[in-house]
Amino acid sequence: MSLVGKKFPNISVEAMNDMGDVFNVNVLEEAVNNKKKVVLFWYPKDFTFVCPTELHAFQSALSDFEKRNTIVIGASVDSAQVHFAWLSTAKDNGGIEGVTYPLIADTTRNLSSVLGILDISNERYDEDTDTVQIEGSNVTYRATYLIDEEGKIFHESVNDMPLGRNVGEYLRLIDAYTHVQEKGEVCPANWEEGKDAMQPNAKGTAEYLAKH
Repeated sequence: MSLVGKKFPNISVEAMNDMGDVFNVNVLEEAVNNKKKVVLFWYPKDFTFVCPTELHAFQSALSDFEKRNTIVIGASVDSAQVHFAWLSTAKDNGGIEGVTYPLIADTTRNLSSVLGILDISNERYDEDTDTVQIEGSNVTYRATYLIDEEGKIFHESVNDMPLGRNVGEYLRLIDAYTHVQEKGEVCPANWEEGKDAMQPNAKGTAEYLAKH
């Protein structure tokens, strides 16, 4: 079930930063209390292959997000201690040394379960043990959430494990949403900052299509 248009879950989760500090993060409160947008991206596991390329890509674009009044938060189901070990590992050795935004450690899987992004490929009831057996890695897909200053989700997407994200697309979506907020216009296909937007009515669509 899509969460777009709904408030982000009001759940606090343990997190780690590059200084080795362990603290609680509530994504909804980060947005609302700071009056900022949030990009929250989930990845499957620390010390894997596609994941460090994504974390470094978000780090490289961090100043671009900050210019857009947007907080970046990474997340997985690894522990805070494993996060810090990865944060302390050099980039040329597969690590994420140099990443400065916080990383959520959802070891309880409370938040990822509510979001419905865990790779639980099959559940079956075992009569012998009277338990539910889970098949699958029970880690998260590459899920991404964009959240506005009121805590509302205005974008969500989920990639399968092998598919890395295009960080630039999230910057474009934030630009488009901000344009809607400020101008009251809507953004057509392939819209980028500086391009024509549209009035949200049939006339606006007709005028835009006539020009393009």
